[in-house]
Amino acid sequence: MDLSRRIYPLDPRELTEEQLAVAFAMTSRNPQPFDEIARRVTEERAADFHERWVLNYGHASVAEHAVLHMAVENISRLACDTLEDNRLASYTEKSSRYQVLGQGHYHVPSELDENPPMRDVYVGACDALFAAYEETVDGLMAHLREVTPRGESERDGAYNLRLRRVATDAARFLLPASTLTNVGVTLNARSMEHAVRKLLSSQLAEEREVGEALKEKGREITPTLIKYADRNEYIALTRQAQEALAMPREDGAGMDDCRAELVHCDPQAEQKLVAALLYRFSPMPYAEVWERVERMDRPQMEAAIHEALDRLGPHDVPLRELEVVDYTFDLVMDYGAYREFKRHRMQTYLPQPATVDLGYIVPEIVVEAGLERRFRDAMDAAAEGYHRIAEVSPDVAAYLVTHAHLRRVLSKLNLRECYHLFKLRTSPQAHFTLRRVMQQALDLARERHPLLFRYLRLRG
Repeated sequence: MDLSRRIYPLDPRELTEEQLAVAFAMTSRNPQPFDEIARRVTEERAADFHERWVLNYGHASVAEHAVLHMAVENISRLACDTLEDNRLASYTEKSSRYQVLGQGHYHVPSELDENPPMRDVYVGACDALFAAYEETVDGLMAHLREVTPRGESERDGAYNLRLRRVATDAARFLLPASTLTNVGVTLNARSMEHAVRKLLSSQLAEEREVGEALKEKGREITPTLIKYADRNEYIALTRQAQEALAMPREDGAGMDDCRAELVHCDPQAEQKLVAALLYRFSPMPYAEVWERVERMDRPQMEAAIHEALDRLGPHDVPLRELEVVDYTFDLVMDYGAYREFKRHRMQTYLPQPATVDLGYIVPEIVVEAGLERRFRDAMDAAAEGYHRIAEVSPDVAAYLVTHAHLRRVLSKLNLRECYHLFKLRTSPQAHFTLRRVMQQALDLARERHPLLFRYLRLRG
C-alpha cells in the first residue's frame, strides 16, 4: 500500500454531492484512497447508503459533506431572517445600502387574501412607506449636493454614486420588513434539513412556502438527504407555549435610541481565562490548575494574559481559550442594525418579536435635510397599519415593522467573539446605529474587565 502523503480535490463536476458525501463517509471502514472509493460509488449506491446509515441509523454528520448552493430571490426580509437563522451556513444578501428599490418592491402575505379590508390597509401602509422612501432618497440627494464638496478630480458618476450611498443608507430606515430581497445561501445538507424544518414550522405562510421550495430544489441536488425534512411539532408547539407564557409589559412607553446593558458576566473571568491558558499545555487536571491560579498574585495574572494577547496583529484571531469567558447583553437597536448584528452567528442571540411599540430612529441627516416631518408621517402610517393588522394576526403585522423601528435582543457571546464583533462593528465603516450600540456594549465590558479588553485594538 502506498503510504505517501496525498492532498487532492474530489471534483463535484464528476460526482454528485451525495456521492461525495459517501466517498468521505466510507473512509471510516474502507482502507482504500478516497478517489478509488469514489470510482465505486454510483448514484444508486449513494442513495442506498444514505437511506441506511444517515436516515435509518442517524449518522447525520455524513450529510455535512454534501454542499448546496441555493439562490433565493424575492422573499421578504422577514422570511430572510428566518432562513438566515442557522449558524453553519454562508449568506450573501442584496444590499439596500447600494441599491435603490422601486415602488411595489414588497411581499403581500397570503394570509390577508381572505380579508380584503385588511389587505388594503396593509398595501396602503407599504405604499406609503415606499413613497416616503423614494422622496427621501431624492430629498437627501438634493441636500447632499448642496453641502458636500466634490473631489478635485472626481467625475460626475463617482460623485453622484458617493452621495447616493449616503442617501440610500439613511432612506432605507423607512423600508418595511416586507421589502423583497435576494440571498445566496451555501450550506451542507444537514444544515439545509434543519433550515427547511424551521421554515416549514413557521406561523407565516411565506416562510412555509420558502421551506417547501428549498426542499424541492434541494432534492434535485441531494435526493436522499433532505427528503424527510418536514414540519417539526416540537418547534411549532414549543413556540406557541412560550408565547402563552410571555409576560406583557405594563408600561407601553417607547424609546428613541439604541442602547446596551450588560446583564451578566463572570466575576472570575480573569481567573477562568488564565486557567484555560495554563491548562492547554499542563499535565495537571483542571482542578489543580484552578487551585494554582487562585494562589497567583495580580502581576502573575497580568503577565499570563499579556503573553496570550500582546502579540495579536490586526488580522489575527485570538486564542480559543478566550471562549471560556462569557458576556450577556440586553440590546436595543433598530431593525436595520439588527439585520447586520445577527450575521455574527457564533454568538447566541434571542430577538424579541418585531414591533412598532419600542419607538424608532430618525437618522440625523434626515433632520438636517428638512425631511423629518415626511419621515415621521410615514412611520405613523406604518404604526397605524401595524396595529390594525395585529388585531387579526400579530405575526403578519410584523411585515410592517420598518428598519427604523427598535427591537430588543438578548446576546450571549464569549470573549473571543467580543474581540471580533467589537473590532468590526465599532469601525467607521460599520452601520452607524449599530456602531453606537456596540460602542456602548464595549465600554460596559471594558469597564468591568479592563485587563481582558486592554489588547483589543480597534480600527481607526
